[in-house]
This record gives sequence, structure tokens and C-alpha cells, in this order.
Amino acid sequence: MTEFEEKIKARKARVGVVGLGYVGLPLAVEFAKAGFSVLGIDVLPEKVHAVNQGKSYIPDVSQKEFEPLVANGFLKATTDFSQIQKLDALSICVPTPLRKTKDPDISHIVNVVEAVSRYFKKGQLVVLESTTYPGTTEEVVLPILEGEKRKVGRDFFLAFSPERIDPGNGKYGTRDIPKIMGGITSQCTQRAVTLYESIIEKVISVSSAKVAEMVKLLENTFRAVNIGLVNEIAMLCRKMDLDVWEVIEGARSKPFGFMPFYPGPGLGGHCLPIDPIYLSWKAKLVNFETRFIDLAAQVNSHMPHHVVDIVCDALNRHGKALNGSKLLLLGMTYKKDVNDVRESPAIDVWKLLERQKAKVCYHDPYVSKIQIEGHVHYSQPLSSKTLKMVDGVVILTDHTVFDYEAVVQQSRLVIDTRNATKGVKNHRNKIVKI
Repeated sequence: MTEFEEKIKARKARVGVVGLGYVGLPLAVEFAKAGFSVLGIDVLPEKVHAVNQGKSYIPDVSQKEFEPLVANGFLKATTDFSQIQKLDALSICVPTPLRKTKDPDISHIVNVVEAVSRYFKKGQLVVLESTTYPGTTEEVVLPILEGEKRKVGRDFFLAFSPERIDPGNGKYGTRDIPKIMGGITSQCTQRAVTLYESIIEKVISVSSAKVAEMVKLLENTFRAVNIGLVNEIAMLCRKMDLDVWEVIEGARSKPFGFMPFYPGPGLGGHCLPIDPIYLSWKAKLVNFETRFIDLAAQVNSHMPHHVVDIVCDALNRHGKALNGSKLLLLGMTYKKDVNDVRESPAIDVWKLLERQKAKVCYHDPYVSKIQIEGHVHYSQPLSSKTLKMVDGVVILTDHTVFDYEAVVQQSRLVIDTRNATKGVKNHRNKIVKI
């Protein structure tokens, strides 16, 4: 048994997590729950302060389990990157957005890795979890860490393990989701597996970091392409006067050969709208055209426009023009029961409605305020008064806390993009579905 393995087994290894968001904070909590001394590192002082105060700001991390971990000294946070030199293992969970040119922006990864190189500790394990294009770990991260004098597999150990967090999923959390692990060398893989097996029920080794990077992009591209397909079917069903939700329910009764995906107002969150573009970008570098991926992206990006068309048509049928109509958007987050508005299609729908001169407000119990086109808006109460003062309600996020029957009863018109009103009596044909 190596010294590193002994440290892991005895819970004497100091573990760090850079990036305390939806991925990093739950991961840090799992390490702390397993008995490790964990240091969270983030550039945002407000997050660091919240952690050190024992206050969870991520819905998937319960306050009940979070507070004792901080109080008992298992978890603390800092903005000081020099503390990296005291860590035996470090997981990097920083954002990887797109530039305005739709090129991958891995600047956050590079900044962290440069800090790791600056505050180098011999024998340290570095695991990159941020979603990125195949080759990043080997072609970008490795050269920075090796420099001129260090050697991977000897002086430090490097691996990639794609994050698989599904915010708001009550069934599968960080510990329950199998973890893919691919190192630069076999020793790197083994060390990373040893660390993560202490907190994850199942860790799966693959042959390289590049394979691990590709695994994550395949997972989310698979979802994005199939959502694009069902969104196109939804638009076709509307043309044919068919209920796409009924069609999907019928198809899913087949016990093999079909996996249900559901239409909606568009793709949101940090992964689904972005990961396929990372893969498409990388494909262009090897002179390969990703036609399925690009077409799905076109279909999915069109869905907010499709929703606005449905809203306009529904208002017309009720004798109203979109111009001047008052609309309440129900739900602004990209998926139900989370407080994350990153890439949310609800924001795109809002902007498109305002361009058509509609008067827009919103209600979301997870988002008290939101900035749209430079203007700050506040969540309105979901009251009988609010529902009766608007010309229509557009359900964009199907939060489970909403009383959809009451919404339908008290509204003049409901445009449902999530099938949230399934089972609710369609009083006087108020409900219009995507």
C-alpha cells in the first residue's frame, strides 16, 4: 500500500475542491461526510462566507447535514489559492462556458491549474471534473503542471472524472451516481480511483482522460439530440392537431426499443445547451461535421420562438393581441425544483415576448429576483389577484410546489409548455399545450 493509499484509508489526506457551485459543494460535502479534512476554494467571497457560516446555498445540500460538518471542522472554505500547497488531493469543479463566438471558454480551468502549478505540492493528485472537450486534460492541463522539471506519474498525478450531478434529483445524488475515472497514466487512474471510492459507491476506470472527457459529452449530446427530435415531433404534432404528450405516453408503453424524452420551451442549465457545442467544436478541428448535433441545436434553440408563436395564437383565439397583453411566466429556472437560471429558456421566452410589446412579469419560488436586458424584476405573488390581472399564464418550469388546478381555475388562459396541467380539467378550454 502506498503512502497516499494509507492516508486515504486513515482519512488523513487533506482534500480540496475548487469551485463551490452545484458540483463542487456537494462533492466537498461527501468528502467531509467520509471523514476527510476538506478545504473549499472559490473566487466568490459570498460563497466562502456562507460555507464558513455553515449555511448551504445549494438545494441538494441539506442544511441539516451541512451545518455539523462545518461546526466540527471537517469543511471550511477560502479564497486563498496559496492553500493548495497544503493539499494531498484537489478536485477542480469550475465553470466552462462558451464565448460569444460559441467557442469553448476554459479560462477558469487554466487559471486554477496555473495556481496549482504555482503552489505545487509533490505527490499531489489533481482531478479535473469540469466538463470540457476531449484532450483538455492531456493537451492543456498536463503541460502547465509538468513545466520543465516535473513528471506526471512521479511528481504529481492527474486524472479526469466527468461530473454527473443532476440538480433537483432526489433519487440520485453525488454518492449514488457511478463515477468515470480516466488518468494520464495508470498510476494516476489508480490514485484517483482510490480517493473517489472512499465517497462514491461505484467508480469505473477507463483507459485515458480523453475517453473520460468524451463519455460526458456523449451522455449530454445523446440527451440534447433526442430532445431535439421530440421537440421537432411536438411542432409536427401541433401542425397535425395531435397531442404530443399522448403520443409519447403511447410510445413509452413499448417495453423495449423506445426511451421517452419530452418537449419543452428549450434547453437550459450549464450542460445540455453547451456540451454538444464543445463536441461539435472539437469535431471541426479533426475535419468532421457533426450534422445530427448541429441540427438538434438548431431545433432546440428555436423552441422559445415556437412557444411565443403558441402564446400569440392562443391570445388571438381569445380575442387578444400579444402587443399590450399582460403575461405571467410561471417558473424561470431551467428545470423544476432548482434555483439555477443559467441558460434558462424562460429568459429567452421573456425577451421575445417583450420584443412583441407584451407586458411580462413572473413568479418563481426559487428565484426572488432576476435581471432581464439590464432591468431587475421581482417575483410576483402567485395569488388570485395576480392571476386575474393577467391575460395569460405561461408555464415554463413545472415546479412541484405549484397548485396547477388553482392556476387553471383562476386564470383566463394557460399556455403549458411542460404538460404540468396533465390531469387538470380544461375549464372552458383554457389550457393550450406545446
